[in-house]
Amino acid sequence: MNLIGTKWKPLILFHLLEGDLRSGILQKHIEGISNKMFTQTVRELEKDGLLTRKVYPVVPPKVEYGLTERGKSLEGILRSLDQWGLDDSKQ
Repeated sequence: MNLIGTKWKPLILFHLLEGDLRSGILQKHIEGISNKMFTQTVRELEKDGLLTRKVYPVVPPKVEYGLTERGKSLEGILRSLDQWGLDDSKQ
């Protein structure tokens, strides 16, 4: 729980299950997250070995995030949480 037990971490990881995403696109998927919180959260996830950050040397800067093998190992948990949320919202 220490690795994914915040408001934003599971959402970011969930959106990366389908593949790598550019920073701006990933952030748009996470409704309500500020730039500062997004940056802080992805840095923590990278530090914990759950995601990778790839910076391309182009102008304007291009950054992509993806899951590591460790991050991918959370897929079952993340999908179960998503399904629980969908089921719970129907009640």
